[in-house]
Amino acid sequence: MRKLLQTRGVSPFREGLRARREVQPGQYREVCTGWPEASRHHCFQRINGIIANLGFGFEPRTVLACTATNSQRVAPLQRERALSLDHGAGYGRRAVQISRCASPLCVFSLLLLFGAIAPRAGAAQHPVPLDPNVDSAKCLECHADKTKGKSVHSAMAAGCLSCHEVRVTRGVTRVKLITTNAAALCFTCHNDKDPANLKGKIHPPAMRDCMSCHDPHESDNKNQLLKPVSGERAQNLCLTCHAQGLNVPQGGSRHAALDMGCDTCHTTHKTGDPTKLEFADHLTKAVPQLCLDCHDPKDESLQKAHQGQPFAASNCVQCHDPHQSKSPALLQAFLHPPFESKACDTCHEPAKDGKVVLAKADVKELCIGCHADEEKQIESAKVQHPGAMGECTDCHNPHAGQAPGYIQPDPVSACLNCHSDQAEQGQKKYRHEPAYVEGCATCHEPHGGENLHLLRTAEVNSLCLECHGPEAKPQPVEGTQMVSIFSGKVELPQGYFAKVPVLPLKYGVGHPVEGHPVADVRDPANLSKVKVAMNCLTCHQPHSSAQPDLLVKDQANNTAFCSTCHKDLTK
Repeated sequence: MRKLLQTRGVSPFREGLRARREVQPGQYREVCTGWPEASRHHCFQRINGIIANLGFGFEPRTVLACTATNSQRVAPLQRERALSLDHGAGYGRRAVQISRCASPLCVFSLLLLFGAIAPRAGAAQHPVPLDPNVDSAKCLECHADKTKGKSVHSAMAAGCLSCHEVRVTRGVTRVKLITTNAAALCFTCHNDKDPANLKGKIHPPAMRDCMSCHDPHESDNKNQLLKPVSGERAQNLCLTCHAQGLNVPQGGSRHAALDMGCDTCHTTHKTGDPTKLEFADHLTKAVPQLCLDCHDPKDESLQKAHQGQPFAASNCVQCHDPHQSKSPALLQAFLHPPFESKACDTCHEPAKDGKVVLAKADVKELCIGCHADEEKQIESAKVQHPGAMGECTDCHNPHAGQAPGYIQPDPVSACLNCHSDQAEQGQKKYRHEPAYVEGCATCHEPHGGENLHLLRTAEVNSLCLECHGPEAKPQPVEGTQMVSIFSGKVELPQGYFAKVPVLPLKYGVGHPVEGHPVADVRDPANLSKVKVAMNCLTCHQPHSSAQPDLLVKDQANNTAFCSTCHKDLTK
């Protein structure tokens, strides 16, 4: 007898020993997290009871076949069955959907396979039998090496049983952590590192996997790091994930500070306002103070390189990449043509009294000498952008930038400096990447446009489906590692679309489930009449949310949300 199995990723969570059953129309969920071995059969019995009483579930989209080894143990169900199991082990959750029939033996095997009711972290069988009341001295008879590194975890002084516990069941010894997973254990002491208590951008490994960087006992490196944070790729811990400085193009440049170690400029666990470079990139201090620790602005060679123009108070990384570049002098990826050609006198007169002197009376007059088309758009747009009425350098750097348009300090912060309401939205846990990573101009016309809210398209759905639609086709930009959308008006990094979910839509239906509409539902008797008005914003927020999936009003993705429209779900 075959079982159909579907797995899908869901949001990570960390919770202790618990069991929860959440009953919803047409769907049941049983959560068994961290059950002790001695009582795990209770969890299985509850699951078995759910299987026997399940109703019709949704159709699996991706299936794997599982064949029972003993068909006599399979009790076929009278109708379609669906079981959704969520489990958490600190690193994420999965849902398992089983339909058509259910053998307790096979189901239990599948649950164990996918970790739904797996033992808590570290519950491997110990090779040597131990007394349940063993003390740390006994542990150190074999594990004395855990206390002898150059950098020993301070918790070692509290004894092994401050983190581990010994369980002996029917003569079998297991040593496990006292919490459901390693990260939860670390945060019991290192509460200041717990993502639940932090705001801003967090270094991804620090969110869930402390031991990807740290040894929990001892190390020859400070802070019990697994490797140093300097040296060649094989020896450098940071270069396990990062590749900065490793692939410098021919004719390019590499920052010598990389050889001093990544911690020269970065503090891994530093968090704060994500709109500030200091916190977004976990810097030891703000720029330019960080750069001036090594680079003296009075140095004659630096003054010559900047053609005598003052630069000590500038944002160095606006023009320079702090790691590597395809250009000499660590210049950024996108360069304003006069700056790239070193034709500084196109815009500048020689500096006077340590101050910049422009070739025209003001910035805007200087810019529109070349950018007359942008001036026309700003002044004649049907929907005007007040922010574009000011000085061009309020948003654009006149020299270089990390993105097209040379937006300063970056494509997100440039907008949030005025749009404080969206800056507040950016404090939420789940943020839409175009809004808070790539920049507001991904979706909005910054110089003014023809559509409400300065959107790039007249219809909301057309805007969203430019990236999320099945027919989305970003075009490569010749000579760069960028792709373009909206007929070349917006450029994004080449790898951006690898992580964009594409909706399986056909004839305006297919999300979030097969047959569900995403646009206006028209009256079959009169197609000119809209029966139910609908677009992407009916269910989703465009910028951020406190819950996954960016659902409106920060609601969770569950039946209660769906019943906002589908009232019959609550009957």
